[in-house]
Amino acid sequence: MPRFATIDVGTNSVLLLVAERTPEGRFEPVLERAEITRLGRGVDATRRLSAEGMEATLSVLESFAREAREAGAQDIAVSATSAARDASNGPEFLAAAKARAGVTVEIISGQMEAELSFAAVHADFASESAGPLLVLDIGGGSTEFIYGNPAGHVDFRHSFDVGAVRMTERFVSSDPLSSENRARIQAHLRDTFKALPPPPPDAALVGVAGTVTTLYAVQHAIDPYVAERVHGGSLSLGELTALVDRLCQMPVEERRTLPGMQPKRADVIPAGALILLESVKALGLEGCRVSDRGLRWGLLAHRFGAGAARS
Repeated sequence: MPRFATIDVGTNSVLLLVAERTPEGRFEPVLERAEITRLGRGVDATRRLSAEGMEATLSVLESFAREAREAGAQDIAVSATSAARDASNGPEFLAAAKARAGVTVEIISGQMEAELSFAAVHADFASESAGPLLVLDIGGGSTEFIYGNPAGHVDFRHSFDVGAVRMTERFVSSDPLSSENRARIQAHLRDTFKALPPPPPDAALVGVAGTVTTLYAVQHAIDPYVAERVHGGSLSLGELTALVDRLCQMPVEERRTLPGMQPKRADVIPAGALILLESVKALGLEGCRVSDRGLRWGLLAHRFGAGAARS
Protein backbone atom coordinates (compact mmCIF):
# COMPACT_ATOMS: atom_id res chain seq x y z
CA MET A 1 0.00 0.00 0.00
CA PRO A 2 1.30 3.50 -0.78
CA ARG A 3 2.73 5.51 2.08
CA PHE A 4 2.62 9.28 2.54
CA ALA A 5 3.82 11.68 5.22
CA THR A 6 2.76 15.00 6.69
CA ILE A 7 4.72 17.28 8.98
CA ASP A 8 2.92 19.96 10.99
CA VAL A 9 5.28 22.79 11.97
CA GLY A 10 3.55 24.72 14.73
CA THR A 11 4.46 27.60 16.99
CA ASN A 12 5.41 25.22 19.79
CA SER A 13 5.91 21.77 18.28
CA VAL A 14 6.66 19.76 15.15
CA LEU A 15 4.63 16.63 14.43
CA LEU A 16 5.31 13.85 11.92
CA LEU A 17 2.80 11.35 10.57
CA VAL A 18 3.59 8.56 8.10
CA ALA A 19 0.56 6.54 7.02
CA GLU A 20 -0.49 3.91 4.51
CA ARG A 21 -3.48 4.52 2.24
CA THR A 22 -5.64 1.40 2.06
CA PRO A 23 -7.51 0.38 -1.12
CA GLU A 24 -10.69 1.64 0.60
CA GLY A 25 -9.10 5.10 0.97
CA ARG A 26 -8.50 4.98 4.72
CA PHE A 27 -5.17 5.91 6.26
CA GLU A 28 -3.43 3.66 8.78
CA PRO A 29 -0.59 5.20 10.83
CA VAL A 30 2.84 3.69 10.40
CA LEU A 31 4.99 6.20 12.27
CA GLU A 32 4.24 9.21 14.46
CA ARG A 33 6.70 11.58 16.12
CA ALA A 34 6.44 14.84 18.07
CA GLU A 35 9.12 17.27 19.24
CA ILE A 36 8.75 20.63 20.98
CA THR A 37 11.06 23.14 19.28
CA ARG A 38 9.34 26.46 20.12
CA LEU A 39 9.68 27.98 16.65
CA GLY A 40 7.45 30.84 17.76
CA ARG A 41 9.42 31.92 20.81
CA GLY A 42 9.35 35.72 20.96
CA VAL A 43 7.35 36.16 17.75
CA ASP A 44 4.47 37.90 19.55
CA ALA A 45 6.83 40.70 20.63
CA THR A 46 9.36 40.85 17.79
CA ARG A 47 7.43 39.56 14.76
CA ARG A 48 10.55 37.58 13.87
CA LEU A 49 11.52 33.93 14.22
CA SER A 50 14.48 33.64 16.57
CA ALA A 51 17.72 32.02 15.45
CA GLU A 52 17.36 29.46 18.25
CA GLY A 53 13.78 28.59 17.35
CA MET A 54 14.60 28.23 13.66
CA GLU A 55 17.67 26.06 14.27
CA ALA A 56 15.84 23.71 16.66
CA THR A 57 12.93 23.39 14.24
CA LEU A 58 15.09 22.90 11.15
CA SER A 59 17.08 20.19 12.91
CA VAL A 60 13.90 18.28 13.77
CA LEU A 61 12.49 18.88 10.29
CA GLU A 62 15.61 17.33 8.75
CA SER A 63 15.31 14.31 11.04
CA PHE A 64 11.58 13.85 10.43
CA ALA A 65 11.93 14.13 6.64
CA ARG A 66 14.69 11.51 6.72
CA GLU A 67 12.58 9.18 8.88
CA ALA A 68 9.61 9.59 6.56
CA ARG A 69 11.65 8.68 3.50
CA GLU A 70 13.23 5.72 5.28
CA ALA A 71 9.72 4.55 6.20
CA GLY A 72 8.83 4.52 2.51
CA ALA A 73 6.83 7.73 2.15
CA GLN A 74 6.30 8.54 -1.53
CA ASP A 75 5.68 12.22 -0.81
CA ILE A 76 5.80 14.59 2.17
CA ALA A 77 3.45 17.52 2.76
CA VAL A 78 4.67 20.11 5.25
CA SER A 79 2.57 22.91 6.71
CA ALA A 80 3.51 25.81 8.98
CA THR A 81 1.02 27.82 10.97
CA SER A 82 0.82 30.82 13.32
CA ALA A 83 4.49 31.62 14.02
CA ALA A 84 5.53 31.41 10.36
CA ARG A 85 2.48 33.45 9.32
CA ASP A 86 3.30 36.25 11.76
CA ALA A 87 7.08 36.45 11.31
CA SER A 88 8.70 38.90 8.91
CA ASN A 89 11.53 36.45 8.29
CA GLY A 90 9.24 33.51 7.49
CA PRO A 91 10.63 33.29 3.93
CA GLU A 92 14.11 32.74 5.39
CA PHE A 93 12.80 29.74 7.31
CA LEU A 94 11.09 28.33 4.22
CA ALA A 95 14.29 28.60 2.16
CA ALA A 96 16.34 26.91 4.89
CA ALA A 97 13.80 24.07 5.16
CA LYS A 98 14.06 23.45 1.42
CA ALA A 99 17.85 23.49 1.50
CA ARG A 100 18.36 21.36 4.60
CA ALA A 101 15.40 18.96 4.62
CA GLY A 102 14.49 18.91 0.94
CA VAL A 103 10.87 19.77 1.66
CA THR A 104 8.59 22.60 0.60
CA VAL A 105 6.87 24.17 3.59
CA GLU A 106 3.48 25.74 2.91
CA ILE A 107 2.41 28.51 5.28
CA ILE A 108 -1.30 27.92 5.63
CA SER A 109 -3.88 30.48 6.69
CA GLY A 110 -5.77 30.28 9.95
CA GLN A 111 -8.88 29.49 7.93
CA MET A 112 -7.20 26.53 6.18
CA GLU A 113 -5.79 25.38 9.53
CA ALA A 114 -9.34 25.32 10.88
CA GLU A 115 -10.65 23.40 7.84
CA LEU A 116 -7.97 20.72 8.10
CA SER A 117 -8.44 20.24 11.85
CA PHE A 118 -12.20 19.90 11.37
CA ALA A 119 -11.73 17.34 8.61
CA ALA A 120 -9.57 15.19 10.90
CA VAL A 121 -12.08 15.35 13.76
CA HIS A 122 -15.09 14.72 11.53
CA ALA A 123 -13.50 11.55 10.17
CA ASP A 124 -13.20 10.10 13.68
CA PHE A 125 -16.12 11.54 15.65
CA ALA A 126 -19.02 12.16 13.23
CA SER A 127 -20.33 8.62 13.60
CA GLU A 128 -20.47 9.04 17.39
CA SER A 129 -22.37 12.34 17.37
CA ALA A 130 -25.88 12.73 16.01
CA GLY A 131 -25.63 16.49 16.24
CA PRO A 132 -23.22 19.21 15.10
CA LEU A 133 -19.49 19.01 15.81
CA LEU A 134 -17.45 21.85 17.28
CA VAL A 135 -13.69 21.65 16.95
CA LEU A 136 -11.25 23.57 19.15
CA ASP A 137 -7.60 23.61 18.04
CA ILE A 138 -5.34 25.24 20.64
CA GLY A 139 -1.89 25.97 19.27
CA GLY A 140 1.12 27.86 20.50
CA GLY A 141 0.26 31.08 18.70
CA SER A 142 -3.40 30.80 17.72
CA THR A 143 -6.62 29.00 18.56
CA GLU A 144 -9.15 27.90 15.97
CA PHE A 145 -12.88 27.34 16.46
CA ILE A 146 -14.83 25.43 13.81
CA TYR A 147 -18.56 24.67 13.81
CA GLY A 148 -19.72 21.99 11.39
CA ASN A 149 -22.74 19.85 10.68
CA PRO A 150 -22.88 16.03 10.78
CA ALA A 151 -22.39 15.84 7.00
CA GLY A 152 -18.99 17.54 7.32
CA HIS A 153 -19.90 21.01 6.06
CA VAL A 154 -18.21 23.86 7.95
CA ASP A 155 -20.70 26.53 9.00
CA PHE A 156 -18.34 28.78 10.98
CA ARG A 157 -14.60 28.99 11.43
CA HIS A 158 -12.34 31.58 12.99
CA SER A 159 -8.71 31.77 14.07
CA PHE A 160 -7.96 33.90 17.14
CA ASP A 161 -4.45 35.12 17.95
CA VAL A 162 -4.41 33.46 21.35
CA GLY A 163 -2.20 30.45 21.97
CA ALA A 164 -0.35 28.82 24.85
CA VAL A 165 3.03 30.35 23.95
CA ARG A 166 1.64 33.75 22.98
CA MET A 167 -0.41 34.11 26.19
CA THR A 168 2.51 32.95 28.33
CA GLU A 169 4.93 35.45 26.78
CA ARG A 170 2.41 38.26 26.94
CA PHE A 171 0.98 37.82 30.43
CA VAL A 172 3.03 35.47 32.63
CA SER A 173 5.69 37.19 34.75
CA SER A 174 5.91 34.96 37.85
CA ASP A 175 6.44 31.33 38.77
CA PRO A 176 4.00 29.97 39.75
CA LEU A 177 1.43 32.21 38.10
CA SER A 178 0.28 35.03 40.32
CA SER A 179 -3.42 35.67 40.69
CA GLU A 180 -2.84 38.86 38.68
CA ASN A 181 -1.22 36.91 35.81
CA ARG A 182 -4.10 34.49 35.72
CA ALA A 183 -6.72 37.22 35.91
CA ARG A 184 -5.15 39.10 32.99
CA ILE A 185 -5.10 35.98 30.80
CA GLN A 186 -8.70 35.15 31.63
CA ALA A 187 -9.90 38.70 31.03
CA HIS A 188 -8.17 38.76 27.64
CA LEU A 189 -9.62 35.39 26.64
CA ARG A 190 -13.14 36.27 27.75
CA ASP A 191 -13.01 39.51 25.79
CA THR A 192 -11.62 37.68 22.73
CA PHE A 193 -14.18 34.89 22.80
CA LYS A 194 -17.12 37.31 22.93
CA ALA A 195 -16.89 37.23 19.13
CA LEU A 196 -17.97 33.57 19.06
CA PRO A 197 -21.50 32.90 17.85
CA PRO A 198 -23.61 30.64 20.08
CA PRO A 199 -23.02 26.98 19.26
CA PRO A 200 -25.87 25.08 17.62
CA PRO A 201 -28.11 22.96 19.88
CA ASP A 202 -26.84 19.52 20.89
CA ALA A 203 -23.33 20.27 19.62
CA ALA A 204 -20.39 18.14 20.78
CA LEU A 205 -17.01 19.79 21.35
CA VAL A 206 -13.77 18.04 20.39
CA GLY A 207 -10.40 19.51 21.36
CA VAL A 208 -7.27 18.76 19.32
CA ALA A 209 -3.51 19.44 19.57
CA GLY A 210 -0.91 19.13 22.30
CA THR A 211 -2.46 21.29 24.99
CA VAL A 212 -5.66 19.25 25.09
CA THR A 213 -3.99 15.84 24.84
CA THR A 214 -1.44 16.79 27.51
CA LEU A 215 -4.16 17.94 29.90
CA TYR A 216 -5.97 14.63 29.44
CA ALA A 217 -2.73 12.68 29.93
CA VAL A 218 -1.96 14.61 33.14
CA GLN A 219 -5.53 14.23 34.43
CA HIS A 220 -5.26 10.46 34.01
CA ALA A 221 -1.49 10.10 34.70
CA ILE A 222 -0.85 8.47 31.31
CA ASP A 223 2.92 8.05 31.33
CA PRO A 224 4.41 7.17 28.94
CA TYR A 225 2.01 8.78 26.51
CA VAL A 226 -0.12 6.31 24.57
CA ALA A 227 -2.24 7.86 21.82
CA GLU A 228 -4.86 5.10 21.96
CA ARG A 229 -5.50 5.83 25.66
CA VAL A 230 -5.95 9.55 24.98
CA HIS A 231 -7.86 9.64 21.69
CA GLY A 232 -11.61 9.68 22.29
CA GLY A 233 -11.38 10.57 25.98
CA SER A 234 -13.36 13.29 27.73
CA LEU A 235 -12.63 16.19 30.08
CA SER A 236 -15.51 17.61 32.09
CA LEU A 237 -15.82 21.26 33.06
CA GLY A 238 -15.31 20.26 36.69
CA GLU A 239 -12.14 18.33 35.89
CA LEU A 240 -10.82 21.22 33.82
CA THR A 241 -11.51 23.76 36.55
CA ALA A 242 -9.68 21.71 39.19
CA LEU A 243 -6.79 20.93 36.83
CA VAL A 244 -6.34 24.60 35.89
CA ASP A 245 -6.24 25.58 39.56
CA ARG A 246 -3.65 22.87 40.24
CA LEU A 247 -1.39 23.78 37.31
CA CYS A 248 -1.54 27.54 37.92
CA GLN A 249 -0.56 27.14 41.58
CA MET A 250 2.34 24.78 40.85
CA PRO A 251 5.93 25.94 40.06
CA VAL A 252 7.16 25.03 36.60
CA GLU A 253 9.77 22.57 37.89
CA GLU A 254 7.07 20.67 39.76
CA ARG A 255 4.84 20.69 36.67
CA ARG A 256 7.65 19.13 34.64
CA THR A 257 7.58 16.02 36.86
CA LEU A 258 3.84 15.36 36.59
CA PRO A 259 2.97 11.98 35.02
CA GLY A 260 1.69 12.66 31.52
CA MET A 261 3.42 16.04 31.19
CA GLN A 262 5.83 16.75 28.34
CA PRO A 263 8.61 18.56 30.25
CA LYS A 264 9.14 21.12 27.46
CA ARG A 265 5.43 22.03 27.58
CA ALA A 266 5.36 22.64 31.33
CA ASP A 267 6.05 26.38 31.12
CA VAL A 268 3.13 27.13 28.78
CA ILE A 269 0.57 24.56 29.96
CA PRO A 270 -1.18 26.87 32.47
CA ALA A 271 -1.96 29.39 29.72
CA GLY A 272 -3.04 26.57 27.40
CA ALA A 273 -5.27 25.11 30.10
CA LEU A 274 -6.87 28.50 30.66
CA ILE A 275 -7.60 28.77 26.93
CA LEU A 276 -9.38 25.40 27.02
CA LEU A 277 -11.32 26.26 30.18
CA GLU A 278 -12.45 29.67 28.93
CA SER A 279 -13.35 28.19 25.54
CA VAL A 280 -15.64 25.60 27.11
CA LYS A 281 -17.24 28.30 29.28
CA ALA A 282 -17.66 30.70 26.34
CA LEU A 283 -19.47 27.97 24.40
CA GLY A 284 -21.71 27.19 27.37
CA LEU A 285 -20.76 23.51 27.39
CA GLU A 286 -20.02 21.00 30.14
CA GLY A 287 -16.72 19.66 28.79
CA CYS A 288 -15.05 18.32 25.66
CA ARG A 289 -13.89 15.18 23.93
CA VAL A 290 -10.20 14.73 23.18
CA SER A 291 -8.63 13.97 19.80
CA ASP A 292 -5.03 12.90 19.26
CA ARG A 293 -5.49 13.41 15.51
CA GLY A 294 -5.33 17.03 14.40
CA LEU A 295 -4.08 19.08 11.49
CA ARG A 296 -1.53 16.54 10.27
CA TRP A 297 -4.34 14.01 9.69
CA GLY A 298 -6.49 16.57 7.89
CA LEU A 299 -3.53 17.54 5.73
CA LEU A 300 -2.93 13.88 4.91
CA ALA A 301 -6.47 13.44 3.58
CA HIS A 302 -6.39 16.81 1.80
CA ARG A 303 -3.13 16.13 -0.04
CA PHE A 304 -3.07 12.37 -0.45
CA GLY A 305 -6.65 11.12 -0.02
CA ALA A 306 -8.48 9.23 -2.73
CA GLY A 307 -10.03 12.40 -4.14
CA ALA A 308 -6.66 14.16 -4.23
CA ALA A 309 -5.10 11.14 -5.98
CA ARG A 310 -7.66 11.34 -8.77
CA SER A 311 -7.30 15.10 -9.30
